Amino acid sequence: MLKNNKLKIGRIPYANLFPIFYYLDKKCDNSDYRFIKGVPSKVNRMLREGEIDVSPSSSIEYLRNKDKYLVLPWFSISSSGPIKSILLFSKCPIDELGGKTIAISSESETSIMLLKIILKEFFSLDCRFEQESRRSVRNILTSFPAMLHIGDTAMIEAHKLSLNERLQSSMYVYDLGELWDKYTGLPFVFALWVVRKQAAEEKGDLIRKLSDDLIKAGKFASRKFKMIAWEAPLNKSLSEKELVEYWKLISYDFSEKQLEGLNLFEKYAKRL
Repeated sequence: MLKNNKLKIGRIPYANLFPIFYYLDKKCDNSDYRFIKGVPSKVNRMLREGEIDVSPSSSIEYLRNKDKYLVLPWFSISSSGPIKSILLFSKCPIDELGGKTIAISSESETSIMLLKIILKEFFSLDCRFEQESRRSVRNILTSFPAMLHIGDTAMIEAHKLSLNERLQSSMYVYDLGELWDKYTGLPFVFALWVVRKQAAEEKGDLIRKLSDDLIKAGKFASRKFKMIAWEAPLNKSLSEKELVEYWKLISYDFSEKQLEGLNLFEKYAKRL
C-alpha cells in the first residue's frame, strides 16, 4: 500500500499501552499501518491538525473537539481506583496546597485537568500551576511544594522513593485515579481510541481492521502480561511483578460505567 494510504496511528511510548502495541507490532499484519510516536500532548496536537488518523488520545482532547472525532467503541485506558502512573508528589498533605503553585508535566492534558478538578471540586482549593520539564521529584520539590508526574516517569520516581526511607517519610504521594474513585465511585477514563471523522470516511476498511486488531490485542495482552513484561522498556527500572501488577490495574475496555465516569469528568471540566 502507498505510504499516504496507510492508516497513520499515534503511538504513545508509555508502559500503559505497551501490551497493546506489542501485539500490533509482533502478532498482526500491520503492513497497512504507519505508527507515529509522541507523548500524549503531542499526539493530541497531531490528531487535531490531521497529521495522524487515529490514536489513543487524552479524553480531554476528545471532549474539547467532538466535532472532529469519533470514538472507537469498546476501547479506552481507564482505571477503577489506583492507576500508579498519574501521581501527585507533595511536601505537605493535599488539603494544605491551597494558594500554592504546583509543578505540572507538559506531557499530559487530561491528568492536569483531573488534578485541577480534584483540588477545586473535592478539596475546595485554588492553586496555581507551572510547567516543569525536570523529572527528579527530589530536585523539583526544592522549588515547588508539589509536582504532578504522569506515565513511566511517575512510576520510576515512585519506585525511587520507595527505596529511600528518609525521603519517603517526608513526602506525600497521591494517586489521582484513587482519589477520583474515592470521591465519585466511578472509573476514570484517561484516554480513548479516537479517530478523525475524515479518516473514518476515507479509510473505513482500515479503521475496522484496527478495531479488530485492538480487540485481539486486549485479549492477548491479558493472557501474556508476564511474557510481555520481559520486552517492556520499563523492565530496566521496574520488576516483572511490578509491571504485571500495573497492567492489571488498567482497563482497556469502554463500558457503561466508564462512559458515566467520562460524562462526569466532562461536567466538572466545563466548570473550570
